Amino acid sequence: MNVFLARGISGAILALAATGVFAQQSSNRVAAKTDWSVFVEDNPTECWAVSAPKETVNTKDGRVVAVRRSEILLFVSYRPGSGVKSELSFTGGYPFAGGSTVSVKIGDTTYEFFTSGENAWPATPADDKKIITAMKRGAKAVVTGRSSRGTVTKDTFSLLGFTAAVEEAAKRCGS
Repeated sequence: MNVFLARGISGAILALAATGVFAQQSSNRVAAKTDWSVFVEDNPTECWAVSAPKETVNTKDGRVVAVRRSEILLFVSYRPGSGVKSELSFTGGYPFAGGSTVSVKIGDTTYEFFTSGENAWPATPADDKKIITAMKRGAKAVVTGRSSRGTVTKDTFSLLGFTAAVEEAAKRCGS
């Protein structure tokens, strides 16, 4: 079962948005806020703030390695029809190791996301809220995961423009 479905998301558009494919192909970018973009889709209404990493380092057995990954994106989504406000998600561009978690470090605090396939999320909406608050105060988010092949990935996202992008997405989805 898709983890998004477990948290109440349904529909093909949402599944594509969750993987980042839709965000890249959508012509509905409504705002650019420094290092973050805002997209809006209708039918069903969904708004999201999204960013790609500024730096990516992949290691295996302690050595830097070159690996092929698909899109790497960090999202905050709003789906008013489903009652979803400020839902964080991360797509790592590869299948995560089964049963693994992804760590997200903001400042001196590290948060854990659970994984399914190529995606990762905080466990609860309360966790989303706590992490988003930290992201609004922080300068960068460092996301570390482990692929099904044992590669450790470290993606660094700038948080410049994060607050403005999240506020814009929330406003456009009536949150």
